[in-house]
Amino acid sequence: MIAPFLRAVGGPFWMLTRTVGATARRGLSFAELVRSLHRIANRSAALVLSGMTFFGVVMVVIAHAQARRFTGNLSVVGPAYFELLVREFGPLVSALLAASRAGAHDASELASMTVNEQVEALEMSAGDPLADLVAPRVAAGLIGVPLLCIIGTGAALASAAFTAQFVFGADGAAFLDARFLTAGDLASATAKAFLCGLYIPLAASWRGLSTRGGASHVGRATTEGVVASVLGCLVIDLLMAIAFRLVHA
Repeated sequence: MIAPFLRAVGGPFWMLTRTVGATARRGLSFAELVRSLHRIANRSAALVLSGMTFFGVVMVVIAHAQARRFTGNLSVVGPAYFELLVREFGPLVSALLAASRAGAHDASELASMTVNEQVEALEMSAGDPLADLVAPRVAAGLIGVPLLCIIGTGAALASAAFTAQFVFGADGAAFLDARFLTAGDLASATAKAFLCGLYIPLAASWRGLSTRGGASHVGRATTEGVVASVLGCLVIDLLMAIAFRLVHA
C-alpha cells in the first residue's frame, strides 16, 4: 500500500523536475501550448460553468434549510457563504471538475501514444517527450485551471445570489458581500488554483507515459490518471488549509 502511494505522489514531482530541465534545454513550443490551453480551458469551460452553477444553487438550498432552523433569515449567512466559496469551494470544486475532463484527456492521449510506440518514435526523431508533450500541458494547466476557478467561482456566486433573491425571497446581494473576505483568503484561493493547475497535467502525463502493455491498458491508465489528479487536488486543498491556518493562528 505504501509503495504505490509513494510512486503515485512522487512520480509527478519527479516528472516536474525532469520537465523543467528538458524545457530549459529545448524551449517551449508556443503552438503546442495554445493547443493544450484549448483542451484544458476551452473544452472544460462548459463543464465547470454548469457544474459550479448547480453547486451554487445547492449550497443556497442547504443554507436556507439551516437558516430556517437557527436564524430564520437567509441573508445573514450571505457574507460567510461568499468567503467560504471564494476561499475553499470555488477553487477546489472547479479544479476537480477540470481534473475529471482534462486529466482524462491527457492520460488517455499519452497512454495511447505510448502503447502505439509514438512516444518512442518521437525519441528516435530527436524529440523529447517531456519538452514536447508534457511541458505544454503543464504550462497550459498553470494558465487554464486558475481561469476556470475564477469563472467557476463567479458562476456559483451568481447562481447563489439569483436563487436567494428569486426563489427564497432573501436579499441576493448578501451573497455577493465580501465583508469577511481577507487578503489571506484570496492568497489561499490563488495558491490552490495554481497548484492544482500544476499537478493535474503532471499526474495525468505521468500515468499516461508510464503505461505499459497493449491497448487494453489505456482505459486503466485513463482511470488512474483521473483518480491521481482528483486526489492530488484534495491533498493540495488540505495542505493549503493547514498552512494558512498555521500562518494566521
